[in-house]
Amino acid sequence: MADRRLRGALGAAYFSMATFAPFRFVHPRTTLSVVRALASAAMVGLLLGCAAPQKVANLSTDTPEHNSWDSAAISHWEGMQFPNKEPTRYTLDRQAPLDAQGLRSALRAQANSSASMLRTSLNISPEDLKRVHFSWLVPTLIQDADLATRQGDDSPVRLVLAFEGDRGNFSAKDAALNELTRLVTGKEMPYATLMYVWCNKRPVGSIIHNARTERIRKIVIESGPQGLKQWRNYERDIRADFESAFGEAPGKLVGIGIMTDSDNTHSQTQAWYGKISLQ
Repeated sequence: MADRRLRGALGAAYFSMATFAPFRFVHPRTTLSVVRALASAAMVGLLLGCAAPQKVANLSTDTPEHNSWDSAAISHWEGMQFPNKEPTRYTLDRQAPLDAQGLRSALRAQANSSASMLRTSLNISPEDLKRVHFSWLVPTLIQDADLATRQGDDSPVRLVLAFEGDRGNFSAKDAALNELTRLVTGKEMPYATLMYVWCNKRPVGSIIHNARTERIRKIVIESGPQGLKQWRNYERDIRADFESAFGEAPGKLVGIGIMTDSDNTHSQTQAWYGKISLQ
Protein backbone atom coordinates (compact mmCIF):
# COMPACT_ATOMS: atom_id res chain seq x y z
CA MET A 1 0.00 0.00 0.00
CA ALA A 2 2.81 2.41 0.90
CA ASP A 3 4.64 1.68 -2.36
CA ARG A 4 1.43 2.35 -4.30
CA ARG A 5 0.99 5.73 -2.61
CA LEU A 6 4.62 6.58 -3.31
CA ARG A 7 4.34 5.69 -6.96
CA GLY A 8 1.16 7.71 -7.32
CA ALA A 9 2.53 10.88 -5.78
CA LEU A 10 5.61 11.16 -7.96
CA GLY A 11 3.68 9.91 -10.94
CA ALA A 12 1.81 13.21 -10.74
CA ALA A 13 5.11 15.09 -10.57
CA TYR A 14 6.44 13.26 -13.62
CA PHE A 15 3.23 14.03 -15.50
CA SER A 16 3.65 17.76 -14.95
CA MET A 17 7.36 17.58 -15.76
CA ALA A 18 6.56 16.22 -19.20
CA THR A 19 5.88 19.79 -20.38
CA PHE A 20 8.86 21.24 -18.55
CA ALA A 21 12.45 21.77 -19.68
CA PRO A 22 14.26 18.47 -20.32
CA PHE A 23 16.01 16.64 -17.53
CA ARG A 24 18.59 13.93 -17.59
CA PHE A 25 17.77 10.30 -18.25
CA VAL A 26 17.54 8.07 -15.21
CA HIS A 27 17.33 4.34 -15.77
CA PRO A 28 14.14 2.86 -14.25
CA ARG A 29 16.00 0.28 -12.14
CA THR A 30 18.35 2.93 -10.81
CA THR A 31 15.46 5.25 -9.96
CA LEU A 32 13.53 2.48 -8.23
CA SER A 33 16.44 1.69 -5.95
CA VAL A 34 16.96 5.37 -5.16
CA VAL A 35 13.32 5.90 -4.27
CA ARG A 36 13.16 2.76 -2.18
CA ALA A 37 16.13 4.09 -0.22
CA LEU A 38 14.47 7.48 0.22
CA ALA A 39 10.90 6.25 0.60
CA SER A 40 10.85 5.82 4.35
CA ALA A 41 12.09 9.38 4.86
CA ALA A 42 10.47 11.19 1.94
CA MET A 43 7.12 9.28 1.88
CA VAL A 44 6.08 10.94 -1.33
CA GLY A 45 6.59 8.78 -4.41
CA LEU A 46 8.42 7.03 -7.17
CA LEU A 47 9.63 8.83 -10.25
CA LEU A 48 10.95 7.12 -13.35
CA GLY A 49 11.51 9.13 -16.49
CA CYS A 50 13.50 10.58 -19.29
CA ALA A 51 13.15 13.49 -21.67
CA ALA A 52 14.20 14.21 -25.21
CA PRO A 53 16.54 17.07 -26.22
CA GLN A 54 15.00 20.51 -25.98
CA LYS A 55 13.32 22.07 -29.00
CA VAL A 56 11.61 25.42 -28.51
CA ALA A 57 8.56 26.04 -30.68
CA ASN A 58 7.68 29.48 -31.96
CA LEU A 59 3.92 29.13 -31.66
CA SER A 60 3.39 32.89 -31.68
CA THR A 61 4.00 33.04 -35.45
CA ASP A 62 1.06 30.73 -36.15
CA THR A 63 -2.39 32.04 -36.93
CA PRO A 64 -5.64 30.49 -35.73
CA GLU A 65 -6.95 30.43 -39.31
CA HIS A 66 -4.35 27.81 -40.27
CA ASN A 67 -5.54 24.79 -38.32
CA SER A 68 -3.70 22.03 -40.15
CA TRP A 69 -0.60 20.27 -38.89
CA ASP A 70 2.33 19.55 -41.16
CA SER A 71 5.72 17.89 -40.79
CA ALA A 72 7.49 21.18 -40.10
CA ALA A 73 5.14 22.05 -37.22
CA ILE A 74 5.41 18.59 -35.69
CA SER A 75 9.23 18.69 -35.78
CA HIS A 76 9.18 21.02 -32.74
CA TRP A 77 7.18 18.55 -30.66
CA GLU A 78 8.66 15.63 -28.73
CA GLY A 79 7.02 12.42 -27.62
CA MET A 80 7.16 11.84 -23.87
CA GLN A 81 6.56 8.35 -22.55
CA PHE A 82 5.66 7.47 -18.99
CA PRO A 83 7.52 4.67 -17.22
CA ASN A 84 5.83 1.29 -17.04
CA LYS A 85 2.98 2.48 -19.28
CA GLU A 86 2.14 1.72 -22.87
CA PRO A 87 2.42 4.89 -24.97
CA THR A 88 -0.50 6.49 -26.72
CA ARG A 89 -0.01 6.57 -30.47
CA TYR A 90 0.15 10.02 -32.11
CA THR A 91 0.20 10.23 -35.91
CA LEU A 92 -0.21 12.90 -38.55
CA ASP A 93 -3.55 12.15 -40.21
CA ARG A 94 -3.88 13.87 -43.57
CA GLN A 95 -7.35 12.32 -43.99
CA ALA A 96 -8.77 13.49 -40.66
CA PRO A 97 -12.48 14.31 -40.32
CA LEU A 98 -13.18 17.56 -42.15
CA ASP A 99 -13.67 20.85 -40.38
CA ALA A 100 -16.09 23.64 -41.35
CA GLN A 101 -13.68 24.78 -44.08
CA GLY A 102 -13.59 21.32 -45.61
CA LEU A 103 -9.89 20.86 -44.94
CA ARG A 104 -8.01 19.26 -42.10
CA SER A 105 -4.66 17.65 -41.48
CA ALA A 106 -4.70 16.78 -37.81
CA LEU A 107 -2.86 14.85 -35.15
CA ARG A 108 -4.65 11.61 -34.37
CA ALA A 109 -4.28 10.16 -30.88
CA GLN A 110 -5.10 6.50 -30.23
CA ALA A 111 -4.95 5.16 -26.66
CA ASN A 112 -5.35 1.55 -25.63
CA SER A 113 -4.87 1.34 -21.84
CA SER A 114 -2.03 3.77 -22.48
CA ALA A 115 -0.68 7.20 -21.60
CA SER A 116 1.92 9.46 -23.19
CA MET A 117 2.27 13.05 -24.28
CA LEU A 118 3.46 15.24 -27.11
CA ARG A 119 5.05 18.42 -25.78
CA THR A 120 7.28 21.31 -26.69
CA SER A 121 9.27 23.76 -24.62
CA LEU A 122 8.42 27.47 -24.47
CA ASN A 123 9.96 30.54 -22.87
CA ILE A 124 7.23 33.18 -22.57
CA SER A 125 7.41 35.77 -19.82
CA PRO A 126 4.26 36.59 -17.80
CA GLU A 127 3.83 40.01 -19.40
CA ASP A 128 3.85 38.40 -22.85
CA LEU A 129 1.24 35.75 -22.11
CA LYS A 130 -1.52 35.81 -24.70
CA ARG A 131 -4.45 33.71 -25.77
CA VAL A 132 -4.13 30.10 -26.82
CA HIS A 133 -6.12 28.88 -29.82
CA PHE A 134 -6.70 25.15 -30.27
CA SER A 135 -9.23 22.62 -31.48
CA TRP A 136 -10.03 18.95 -31.15
CA LEU A 137 -12.53 16.32 -32.23
CA VAL A 138 -13.66 13.62 -29.80
CA PRO A 139 -15.80 10.73 -31.12
CA THR A 140 -16.77 9.24 -27.74
CA LEU A 141 -16.12 9.75 -24.04
CA ILE A 142 -14.37 7.28 -21.75
CA GLN A 143 -17.22 5.68 -19.85
CA ASP A 144 -15.54 5.21 -16.45
CA ALA A 145 -13.37 8.33 -16.51
CA ASP A 146 -13.48 10.72 -13.55
CA LEU A 147 -10.80 13.40 -13.66
CA ALA A 148 -11.10 14.08 -9.93
CA THR A 149 -10.08 10.56 -8.87
CA ARG A 150 -6.86 8.60 -9.16
CA GLN A 151 -8.46 5.49 -10.62
CA GLY A 152 -10.51 7.43 -13.18
CA ASP A 153 -8.05 10.15 -14.20
CA ASP A 154 -8.23 9.58 -17.97
CA SER A 155 -9.34 11.90 -20.75
CA PRO A 156 -9.71 11.61 -24.52
CA VAL A 157 -8.15 15.09 -24.85
CA ARG A 158 -6.02 17.42 -22.75
CA LEU A 159 -4.12 20.60 -23.50
CA VAL A 160 -1.43 21.02 -20.85
CA LEU A 161 0.48 24.21 -19.90
CA ALA A 162 3.45 24.29 -17.51
CA PHE A 163 4.56 27.41 -15.61
CA GLU A 164 7.48 28.60 -13.54
CA GLY A 165 6.95 30.33 -10.18
CA ASP A 166 8.13 30.73 -6.61
CA ARG A 167 8.47 27.21 -5.21
CA GLY A 168 8.75 28.74 -1.76
CA ASN A 169 4.95 28.85 -1.90
CA PHE A 170 4.69 25.06 -2.08
CA SER A 171 2.84 23.21 0.64
CA ALA A 172 4.92 20.86 2.78
CA LYS A 173 3.68 17.91 0.72
CA ASP A 174 4.51 19.48 -2.62
CA ALA A 175 7.85 20.81 -1.35
CA ALA A 176 8.82 17.26 -0.36
CA LEU A 177 7.61 15.96 -3.70
CA ASN A 178 9.64 18.61 -5.51
CA GLU A 179 12.76 17.87 -3.47
CA LEU A 180 12.60 14.15 -4.16
CA THR A 181 12.00 14.89 -7.84
CA ARG A 182 15.12 17.07 -7.85
CA LEU A 183 17.19 14.43 -6.10
CA VAL A 184 16.14 11.70 -8.52
CA THR A 185 16.09 13.63 -11.82
CA GLY A 186 18.33 16.66 -11.26
CA LYS A 187 15.45 19.03 -12.10
CA GLU A 188 12.59 20.53 -10.15
CA MET A 189 8.98 19.93 -11.12
CA PRO A 190 7.05 22.84 -12.68
CA TYR A 191 5.65 25.35 -10.26
CA ALA A 192 2.17 24.86 -11.72
CA THR A 193 0.51 22.82 -14.45
CA LEU A 194 -2.80 23.93 -15.97
CA MET A 195 -4.91 21.65 -18.17
CA TYR A 196 -7.90 22.19 -20.41
CA VAL A 197 -10.02 19.02 -20.40
CA TRP A 198 -13.25 17.40 -21.52
CA CYS A 199 -15.09 15.96 -18.51
CA ASN A 200 -17.88 13.38 -18.46
CA LYS A 201 -20.14 15.06 -15.90
CA ARG A 202 -18.75 18.20 -14.26
CA PRO A 203 -20.09 21.46 -15.70
CA VAL A 204 -18.08 23.70 -18.00
CA GLY A 205 -15.99 26.11 -15.95
CA SER A 206 -15.36 23.64 -13.13
CA ILE A 207 -11.82 23.54 -11.75
CA ILE A 208 -10.64 20.08 -10.80
CA HIS A 209 -7.73 19.68 -8.40
CA ASN A 210 -5.41 16.77 -9.05
CA ALA A 211 -5.92 13.94 -6.57
CA ARG A 212 -2.19 13.77 -5.75
CA THR A 213 -0.84 17.32 -5.86
CA GLU A 214 -2.20 20.86 -5.68
CA ARG A 215 0.22 21.92 -8.41
CA ILE A 216 -1.90 20.37 -11.20
CA ARG A 217 -5.36 21.83 -11.87
CA LYS A 218 -7.82 21.20 -14.69
CA ILE A 219 -10.36 23.54 -16.24
CA VAL A 220 -13.39 21.83 -17.78
CA ILE A 221 -14.11 23.40 -21.16
CA GLU A 222 -16.43 20.66 -22.46
CA SER A 223 -18.79 18.40 -20.51
CA GLY A 224 -20.87 15.40 -21.43
CA PRO A 225 -21.75 14.04 -24.86
CA GLN A 226 -22.89 17.28 -26.42
CA GLY A 227 -20.29 18.33 -28.97
CA LEU A 228 -18.98 14.84 -29.71
CA LYS A 229 -18.11 13.85 -33.29
CA GLN A 230 -17.51 17.44 -34.38
CA TRP A 231 -14.61 19.87 -34.35
CA ARG A 232 -14.64 22.10 -31.29
CA ASN A 233 -12.62 25.33 -31.47
CA TYR A 234 -11.38 27.29 -28.46
CA GLU A 235 -9.77 30.60 -27.62
CA ARG A 236 -8.64 30.87 -24.01
CA ASP A 237 -7.09 33.72 -22.04
CA ILE A 238 -4.10 32.02 -20.41
CA ARG A 239 -3.58 34.62 -17.70
CA ALA A 240 -7.25 34.75 -16.69
CA ASP A 241 -7.55 30.97 -16.63
CA PHE A 242 -4.42 30.56 -14.52
CA GLU A 243 -5.61 33.15 -12.03
CA SER A 244 -9.01 31.46 -11.84
CA ALA A 245 -7.48 28.03 -11.26
CA PHE A 246 -4.63 28.94 -8.89
CA GLY A 247 -5.73 32.25 -7.35
CA GLU A 248 -2.51 34.03 -8.29
CA ALA A 249 -0.78 35.59 -11.28
CA PRO A 250 1.05 33.20 -13.62
CA GLY A 251 4.80 32.98 -13.99
CA LYS A 252 6.74 32.19 -17.12
CA LEU A 253 5.10 29.71 -19.51
CA VAL A 254 7.74 27.03 -20.08
CA GLY A 255 5.92 24.20 -21.83
CA ILE A 256 2.81 23.10 -23.68
CA GLY A 257 1.59 19.63 -24.53
CA ILE A 258 -1.30 17.45 -25.62
CA MET A 259 -2.27 14.19 -23.99
CA THR A 260 -4.79 11.43 -24.61
CA ASP A 261 -4.76 8.71 -21.95
CA SER A 262 -6.78 5.65 -20.96
CA ASP A 263 -4.36 3.79 -18.69
CA ASN A 264 -6.26 4.18 -15.41
CA THR A 265 -9.60 2.99 -16.79
CA HIS A 266 -7.99 0.29 -18.98
CA SER A 267 -10.04 1.44 -21.93
CA GLN A 268 -9.68 2.54 -25.54
CA THR A 269 -10.16 6.05 -26.89
CA GLN A 270 -9.14 8.24 -29.78
CA ALA A 271 -9.27 11.90 -30.73
CA TRP A 272 -7.94 14.40 -33.25
CA TYR A 273 -6.09 17.62 -32.38
CA GLY A 274 -5.94 20.70 -34.58
CA LYS A 275 -2.92 22.97 -34.64
CA ILE A 276 -2.17 25.08 -31.56
CA SER A 277 -1.30 28.78 -31.69
CA LEU A 278 -0.60 31.58 -29.23
CA GLN A 279 -1.96 35.02 -30.14
